[in-house]
Amino acid sequence: MASTSVFMATPVTRLSTAQLPSLKKNSAFSVRCMATPPPPSPRATKVSTKFSDVLAFSGPAPERINGRLAMIGFVSAMAVELSSGQDVFTQISNGGVTVFVATSVLLSMASLVPLFKGVSVQSKSDGIMTSDAELWNGRFAMLGLVGLALTELVKGSALV
Repeated sequence: MASTSVFMATPVTRLSTAQLPSLKKNSAFSVRCMATPPPPSPRATKVSTKFSDVLAFSGPAPERINGRLAMIGFVSAMAVELSSGQDVFTQISNGGVTVFVATSVLLSMASLVPLFKGVSVQSKSDGIMTSDAELWNGRFAMLGLVGLALTELVKGSALV
């Protein structure tokens, strides 16, 4: 935020050109600037790197990792369903569990390494790709994956 300035001026009566040289010596016009200093920059909060803090219920890792897995799961479930016509339950029974476990381990480790190094998620968010946008996309992907599975369960076949 830019600093704001307040200028206070005292009025000058009209002077003739003969009086102008005396204006430099005895100035009746003065300008004072009362600038307010910019607010102090917020200090970067120290991010805890303790295992129990990172993986706590309200910690930075659980919802983000679950959201990232849900985003990958929803997109891949829809892609496989569109390409082969298999519903989610058929995908899981045809080797989807091993792919899910491998993806979960890889993505969890990749998500946890920066957090254990003390890098906060908010420090890396910029523009459209903010940490809040990632949380909301993950939440919608979780709902979408559950909704897809429930719809296919009720319908008895693939959605598409």
